Amino acid sequence: MPFFKSLIRRIKNFFVFFFVPFKWYKIPLILILLYFVATPFIMILNYDFPEFFTPETTNEKPGVVLTSTLIQMGTEMLDAWLPNDVIYPTIFLDNPQNFQLGELEIYRYTLRVLRDKLSRLRTTDTIDENCDQAFVFISNDPKRWILPSAENRYNNAVKQLKQYQKRLEAGTANFYPRVDNLIELLDQFNSLLGGVNTRLSNAPRDRVVTMSEETAGDQFIQGEKPVNIRVPWLKIDDNFYFTRGVAYGLRQIMLAIQYEFREVLELKKSMELMDKIIELLNICQFEPIYVANGSRGSLWANHSLELLATTEDIRQKMRSLQDMLRN
Repeated sequence: MPFFKSLIRRIKNFFVFFFVPFKWYKIPLILILLYFVATPFIMILNYDFPEFFTPETTNEKPGVVLTSTLIQMGTEMLDAWLPNDVIYPTIFLDNPQNFQLGELEIYRYTLRVLRDKLSRLRTTDTIDENCDQAFVFISNDPKRWILPSAENRYNNAVKQLKQYQKRLEAGTANFYPRVDNLIELLDQFNSLLGGVNTRLSNAPRDRVVTMSEETAGDQFIQGEKPVNIRVPWLKIDDNFYFTRGVAYGLRQIMLAIQYEFREVLELKKSMELMDKIIELLNICQFEPIYVANGSRGSLWANHSLELLATTEDIRQKMRSLQDMLRN
């Protein structure tokens, strides 16, 4: 009992110091106190991941569905862009930060192909100004918070895409859903997934020495030496959520691609394979209580390897889809 009485007295004295009597110099202290009290609510509100959405397919103009998907993804990312936060407490929300960085990566890959291939009939054609500006803006450092901030530049990218969409609807902009352009898109996505999978495959703590994968299979480079893998424990969940962000963005883009290239996919009898790829991308969106990193023979899960198995399956099926499109 004496302990609880002492505790209550200390709490009472604490609040009396802040609020009774009220003095102007206590205002900053009160604001700081309220900020720390609000910390858990700020963390909960910002610890959020976007929901899947289905693009509108009522517009028959080529390119509108893919562009509107990019616009919606960009708008959702800008609702609360976290990777450039430098203040307490959102600076500690590394899981949604890495998710957003992964989504941004697939966004950039798609925009690059839209600028260089999809919006041009041939490589000698003039680059579409809106697509070019959108790619320039989206290439800004995601962690820059001022002069210019990432949010400002990314918002400009979305505005450029909206202008491009309006021109598509008016028939004054171009979009070419050809087989070679779809193959190029899939090739870019395969390249991105390859790097993501390497991050995940290096996660297991019982794998400390491996051959470098950057030049594996290169006929011009020989004599590769084993390298030591040192993935810090705090990086394990960063890589996991980055991959989840890539998978989320890829799922949305693939849905739009499935519509934009529907004639090509039906002609090549590859629509079912596309459905399977999207189904696997849905599976990637699981969230463990914490990202475990158990060894292969332990009782603990290894969520990195679990996600790797799915993304590698996606990558292989995308390669199969490319082969079907080439034949």
